[in-house]
Amino acid sequence: MTKPPRYRLVVDVMVLMVRSDGRVLLLRRAGQVYASGLLCPPGGHLEQDEPVTAGALREVAEEVGVTIAPRDLEFCHAIHHRSPEGEGRMGMVFTAQRWTGEPVNREPEKCSALVWVDPARPPSDCVPYTAAVLERFCSGALLSTHGWSTTPGGAA
Repeated sequence: MTKPPRYRLVVDVMVLMVRSDGRVLLLRRAGQVYASGLLCPPGGHLEQDEPVTAGALREVAEEVGVTIAPRDLEFCHAIHHRSPEGEGRMGMVFTAQRWTGEPVNREPEKCSALVWVDPARPPSDCVPYTAAVLERFCSGALLSTHGWSTTPGGAA
């Protein structure tokens, strides 16, 4: 009997930069990118041989130009996401309450605006994956799923 192929998935890293008033930074995606026009936190996917913390710090620096000390990056949530196309992704979500520098749009070809939002009341134009992350973040849950049905192989 042949074994099924080993399950593989993309690992996403996201950073919820939290201001003293509790608002978090979201970026409005723009151009020829996934979810153009919608809001998401600074983040992206891991590169080859990159630990999740290093990927999170790299993405924040690339996208909004701030530096976060590794000690100021805190794990807050893991989300196993399934895209509408059926692709599995594991999202590792971190928070940061301290950083060096002022957030700016460093990727204008991929982002049209930086927006500070109340995570308990996310705007309706968030990427659905982002809305799920914010909901779980506010509830304090450490692990969740998004986009999966309750039946194996089904789409939610």
